Amino acid sequence: MSESGNVVEIAGVTKTFPQGNVTALENIDLTLRPGEFVSLIGPSGCGKSTLLRVIGDLIEPTRGTVTINGKTARQARADRDYGIVFQDAVLFEWRNVAKNIAVPLELLGWDRAKRKERVRQMLELVELSGFADHHPWQLSGGMQQRVAIARALAFEPALLLMDEPFGALDEMTRERLNLELLSIWAKLGSTVVFVTHSISEAVFLSTRVVVMSPRPGRIAGIVDVDLPAQRSVETREDPRYFELVTEVRELLRSRGEHLLPEEEAALRSSHE
Repeated sequence: MSESGNVVEIAGVTKTFPQGNVTALENIDLTLRPGEFVSLIGPSGCGKSTLLRVIGDLIEPTRGTVTINGKTARQARADRDYGIVFQDAVLFEWRNVAKNIAVPLELLGWDRAKRKERVRQMLELVELSGFADHHPWQLSGGMQQRVAIARALAFEPALLLMDEPFGALDEMTRERLNLELLSIWAKLGSTVVFVTHSISEAVFLSTRVVVMSPRPGRIAGIVDVDLPAQRSVETREDPRYFELVTEVRELLRSRGEHLLPEEEAALRSSHE
């Protein structure tokens, strides 16, 4: 952790891609405190995923700095300070569930007995204890994502980066995994950065929602989510939940003159 106590410190980050001279991010300043769950939301092309990848040192910013636990993003990646979960589970089809979860532990040089015990703990955490010997193609999409989450958390990273991990799932599965993710987060206490297109998902999961403007991506506003820490299906019926959804939606609309028709439709239906 840095001297300031922040897990992530982003200062003046701009990212321009040479191909087409496209500026994806412009002057992003953001800090994340320990144990926060922060969602990034905005229209397509606003730079949400780009910002996540800059934090994870998958791409370098054109200008500005990213500090994780008081280190450069590159050093934090080398030190395995964070785990990453993408929209696709990206599992090895030839490895069973247990061996998929063990991949980062193998890379870290953990001995067999220690790996086995940690994999057992992670399978229990994501409620897949009976599926250790199954292969990815034998699992549903939601179960595959739980394996990906278990793998990302296996080495207990201080920071978890999630890029629309439930975007390809049906609504019922998505809502169930939202609850499971909150349960896992509460148990482990990691700081989470979560990219989503769903206003309702962002509000339900987060302690803060960072709303981004159309490209070039800037921070249009930050909404503090003051819902109770313990959330359930009833949370979605709380009047305060609807107020927060409306606040995020209005921030998006105020900067959304370039929203695509399907995105505008999603904003209109975000209460549903």
